[in-house]
Amino acid sequence: MLSRRSFILNSSLAAAAALLVPSFACMADKKNIGLQLYTLRDELPKDVKGTLEKVAKAGFTEVETYGFSIKDQFWGLTPAELKKILDDNGLKAVSGHFGLGTYLTDGKTEELKAAIVAAKALGMGYVTIPWLDPSIRKNAEDYKNLALKINEAGKMAKAEGIKLAYHNHDFEFEKQGDTTGYDILLNNTDKDLVDFELDLYWAVRSGNDPKKLFTANPGRFPMWHVKDMDKANPALNAEVGTGSINFKAIFAEAKLSGMKHFFVEHETNYKPNPIGSITSSCNYIKKELI
Repeated sequence: MLSRRSFILNSSLAAAAALLVPSFACMADKKNIGLQLYTLRDELPKDVKGTLEKVAKAGFTEVETYGFSIKDQFWGLTPAELKKILDDNGLKAVSGHFGLGTYLTDGKTEELKAAIVAAKALGMGYVTIPWLDPSIRKNAEDYKNLALKINEAGKMAKAEGIKLAYHNHDFEFEKQGDTTGYDILLNNTDKDLVDFELDLYWAVRSGNDPKKLFTANPGRFPMWHVKDMDKANPALNAEVGTGSINFKAIFAEAKLSGMKHFFVEHETNYKPNPIGSITSSCNYIKKELI
């Protein structure tokens, strides 16, 4: 029988051990590593089934889609057809990048509604805005107007059980008077309607410290893009763990950020090739980060 003294001792040891567990373990399933499929944009449209099989074999369990259109859906596949291929390979699409240009530009909702329907059919939790056309982000007032539109889109998504998210590049961090476009979006969107997917590469490249962003906006970054920066040429990517970004320090702040999912992304400078590159990144993450 376990004595009271032993129980207290064991409980104390368990509590101490818990303090040593990385904060990431509290925020997401350690087994899940995601991939932004844009990484394989040259291979995927030619052979969706074969490419996704390789993604699963490389060690990934989650994906983020890109390239949806009302006409062609996902590279000629319906959401149901794509979901079957994902299911067959033990992959889950938890987010998708949907170009909502017509909605953000002129308020037409057809594209937004189609994105929500597709995301719901795939079982996604997020419809993510990947980009803002330069014509609609010229000044602070533009960003304020965008925040209003993004909030409205968030309401439409929430009504269907989906969350809206925003993915950054570097231009959002440019000064708009005494603030930045990114701060305007963060401060003028409803936390209950809009989340943020922080692209760590673009945040660091623009001169920002992810930890400072997390501290100023705790819990608002449930998704990350994990993309490393080449040490010799910051304009190029690198396999995760071989570049200049200190991912260990960033992952240590996962709980503060609210991170639940992250996606490896690699757009340039593949070594030795795209599949080899993502395999290397996945192995490093498993060994060193989670």
